Amino acid sequence: MKNIRVLIVDDSPTVQRVFEKGLSRARGIEVVGVAPDPFVARDMIVNDPPDVVTLDIEMPRMDGLTFLRKLMKHFPLPVVVVSTLTKEGGAKALEALECGAVEVVEKNMGPGMVNDLMLEVVRKVRAAAAAKVSRKAIGAQKVAARTAGAQPLTSSNRVSDDQVLAIGASTGGTEALARIFERLPADTPGTLVVQHMPEGFTGQMAVRLDKLSAMTVREAKSGEYLEPGLALIARGGQHLVLHRVGTRYKVEFRSGPRVSRHKPSVDVLFSTVAEAAGDKAIGVILTGMGRDGAAGMKKMHDAGAYNIAQDEESCVVYGMPREAFEIGATDEVVPLNRIPEKICKAVAAVKV
Repeated sequence: MKNIRVLIVDDSPTVQRVFEKGLSRARGIEVVGVAPDPFVARDMIVNDPPDVVTLDIEMPRMDGLTFLRKLMKHFPLPVVVVSTLTKEGGAKALEALECGAVEVVEKNMGPGMVNDLMLEVVRKVRAAAAAKVSRKAIGAQKVAARTAGAQPLTSSNRVSDDQVLAIGASTGGTEALARIFERLPADTPGTLVVQHMPEGFTGQMAVRLDKLSAMTVREAKSGEYLEPGLALIARGGQHLVLHRVGTRYKVEFRSGPRVSRHKPSVDVLFSTVAEAAGDKAIGVILTGMGRDGAAGMKKMHDAGAYNIAQDEESCVVYGMPREAFEIGATDEVVPLNRIPEKICKAVAAVKV
């Protein structure tokens, strides 16, 4: 198997050295160039296209977002965005994902954090290398136009407090979630979401989804109760679990190691949903690399939940849905644009 060829685009000599050293040490990854700004990067990409680009947002001469838009319009490549953990940095990282980047990494160069940073960069680069990237579905203007024209599905179903919708996603998931939430009706059952993202960026994603959705969407707080019309996003760096308290559901954070290589883990969420909600639950597994969520979805399936997986054609990376399908955890495999209506049909079919 050939190496994944990576171009590092960052104006910091320190970051350049750390990334080049860390990526070069990883099995199956080869650094083919280091560019201090987008103009140098453009020439290197034209002359010797890499498989993956790591891209800093804040750079001289041309900022990373402007470069990303140009790159995706003229020379689409899988891009891993490297961003600082600030409110502005998180917003720009989400905008980069809208514009076609497939992964985001928090740039944490603090004492004792470099090894963890590089482990995360290596994971994201490997995921990005498997991603499908094209001109047809990217660009901020296209995303904005699509969002403006979307209308929520209507629902006349009686939704019970017993019903729970649980969604898991990874690479490519932020845009897949946007496509789903902009169509879900306001009375959708209480919803829990795990999207593999660093701590700090999940809050920004929740804000964005809240603006798109007829539902109320926010980052989860430990101890709050789930209710119809409310969607809670798992906080980066914390496992999200569901408990039944009488006739209601309560969410909590769980510490501990990564599960299925992730924290938050879809497997952790789905497993607790299976225990708490049983046949009152609906599971959805979206685009992403690896197998996180497959085992938990199987537990949901065995407990009587109805499970939906995104199909290969519409996935950026057909990893997590495929793993769930192959172990018999799914009831339907459908294109992304049909998932909202399938959720509504599954809600109507659940006995309340």
